[in-house]
Amino acid sequence: MRYLLYREQQLCTDIETAWAFFSSPSNLSVLTPPEMKFKVRSELEEGGIYEGMLIDYNVTPLLGIPMKWQTEITKVMPLVCFTDYQRKGPYKLWNHQHHFAENEDGVRMTDIIDYELPFGLLGDWVHRLLVKQKLETIFDFRFQVLEKEFNKK
Repeated sequence: MRYLLYREQQLCTDIETAWAFFSSPSNLSVLTPPEMKFKVRSELEEGGIYEGMLIDYNVTPLLGIPMKWQTEITKVMPLVCFTDYQRKGPYKLWNHQHHFAENEDGVRMTDIIDYELPFGLLGDWVHRLLVKQKLETIFDFRFQVLEKEFNKK
């Protein structure tokens, strides 16, 4: 079964700053809970992301089991959106869209993740038991990090 995770957050910053932060793969470790031991393994080039860019990671998503993950940047519209698609990793499908829209308060950032687990009915059971809550926890952590980074009061 395919699932959809949708999150929005208002950021009190300009579009250029938001884009620079989110389009830098090195910031992914800042946005991931420390217990997941997220590490970018790819040599990162100057100039940010581009279509066709492959990024390799190490991550420990569930039950302390380390995994390798590779995503490809499949779409880039500077200052508007980009999409990363899992090429290798724990999901049968992982397609993560990042959208940015300027408004009077700064930038509205939206994440849309279309995902599916492997193993059919077993994957659906694991989703209900573990994965759905884990993803909610990860994106709750991300929300708090972004509040501190962009919405300091």
